[in-house]
Amino acid sequence: MTSTTAPTRRTRLALTPHASIAGLLDGAWWPYSRDLAVELPPLVDALRNRFGRVTRITANPRPWPPAPYRLSVGGHAVHLGWFTGQATDTMVLLSYSLDRCDLLVIPPETEPASAARLMAAASTPGNVHTTDTLMADEDATGRRLREEPAGEAAPEADDATAPHARPVVGARMIYLPRSMRR
Repeated sequence: MTSTTAPTRRTRLALTPHASIAGLLDGAWWPYSRDLAVELPPLVDALRNRFGRVTRITANPRPWPPAPYRLSVGGHAVHLGWFTGQATDTMVLLSYSLDRCDLLVIPPETEPASAARLMAAASTPGNVHTTDTLMADEDATGRRLREEPAGEAAPEADDATAPHARPVVGARMIYLPRSMRR
């Protein structure tokens, strides 16, 4: 007997560690297409163990043609709210247990290396960058990598020019002034 259903693909999702420092985002999602009827059920299922049963999703309708208002996932209704004022690369999922999950949505056509950098940045514990900032930073990084000649490494700073401070780990390295170090 052969199956007529398409094989399910692994959800491309990166979440911050469960017991992490709170940040602006809970992670990133990289859908395979812009078809929400196909893409949302695996995402909602992947989030069930951590955030509970998702009942409502908010997003900007611009990147999601056509934009449905209700979707059935696992026998339950998921209501979709469309807000043009919400960042186009942000999706907020609300669960039955009143939990909230804010995700960076990486466009499906994004190159894998770029998507991997975005997923890592968005799922970094304590991330304080908005989705707009992360996308703009990645755009600049991608442009710089495309323009950099092959095999040319970035020049390293010598000890005389390096700041005399310890970095704080995050999506970017932020140097603390001497007065704030321990």
